[in-house]
Amino acid sequence: MKTPKLVRLAIGLTMATALMVGTAFQAMAAEPAKAAAPAKAAAPAKAAAPAAAPAKAAAPAKAKVALTNDDCVKCHATPPADIEAAGGWHKKVGCNNCHEGHRPSSKNNIPNCNQCHEGKPHYTLKNQCGNCHKNPHRPKDISFASNVTDPCVTCHTQQITQLKEFKSKHSALYCSTCHNVHGRIPQCVQCHKPHAPTMVQADCAKCHKAHQPKNVKYASTVPSKDCAACHKKAFDLLTASTSKHKSLACVYCHQEKHKMVPKCQDCHGVPHPAGMLAKFPKCGDCHSIAHDLNHWSTQAPAAKPAAPAKPAKKK
Repeated sequence: MKTPKLVRLAIGLTMATALMVGTAFQAMAAEPAKAAAPAKAAAPAKAAAPAAAPAKAAAPAKAKVALTNDDCVKCHATPPADIEAAGGWHKKVGCNNCHEGHRPSSKNNIPNCNQCHEGKPHYTLKNQCGNCHKNPHRPKDISFASNVTDPCVTCHTQQITQLKEFKSKHSALYCSTCHNVHGRIPQCVQCHKPHAPTMVQADCAKCHKAHQPKNVKYASTVPSKDCAACHKKAFDLLTASTSKHKSLACVYCHQEKHKMVPKCQDCHGVPHPAGMLAKFPKCGDCHSIAHDLNHWSTQAPAAKPAAPAKPAKKK
């Protein structure tokens, strides 16, 4: 009995499926079993964070480099040259003796003058040093205005004392009117006309001192011709006289001080008896004047005019 075609197809499919399943089982049996993956070990606990590191110590301050004069001159060429030329006592000190430090680390390294200069009235003048000493590196190059007195008299005390004690037109002047450059002594004849055309500056100083010009004093060596420049009449009379006085210099009788008039008795003593002196108490009553001794004019002196009558007072 023949098997139907449909049945045969079903049986074939069944057998094929069985074969495939068997083959799959065989393959699985042949492959070694994979070892189970070991469980991951628990991660060790993180160690505690270390303690905070101690704060770093502050870096030590850098030591300041001391500047020398050789360092200063690299930038500041003019001041050392000025000091060398006209520095005076400033030549004996270095830059750092006055200028402590350098900007910006030193905010103000320009010193006050009285930081070193002290002990004298001149150094107590406040904020006036630069009026005359305009360059501290050339301290003796002094210049000033034409109306300066106060700074001068802090040093020149003798001169201001004389100007105040012996009043004259000079007393009303500023020091710098005459001394317009420090240390300069002007010639008298630049303002004053000399007493005689032949006189020079040295002749003025024989009798006059600039700070007390009216306090006239002189030495015993001053020649009579110098006196004659002002006292011409007396000099001419003495020159024409026939008495012994003619041989004497003016300063022999008028000693040391101007307008000093000696007494006749200083040289001549008391040559006449008391009775005569009582009648003629003045030497000049008989001997005329000392510059024209024993010489009388033949012309009678003119009578003095009568004084005008005073007006009557109103009642």
